[in-house]
Amino acid sequence: MAGLNLRFTDEELDALRERAAAEGRSMQAFAHDAVIAAINEHSRLFNEAADHVLKASAELNRRLA
Repeated sequence: MAGLNLRFTDEELDALRERAAAEGRSMQAFAHDAVIAAINEHSRLFNEAADHVLKASAELNRRLA
């Protein structure tokens, strides 16, 4: 499995450590899941926007076809 090194300020690292500990998880697991959640959220927002555009332009696209 590939790895990735990340750099944090002392304050960011402390916040990460505290949040992971509060959830009873390792910092690595917490950071991994946070990155995956951000990726998934971006994909979800993109898909919602694409669906909106398709619905909003459906009549125009039908007339132009």
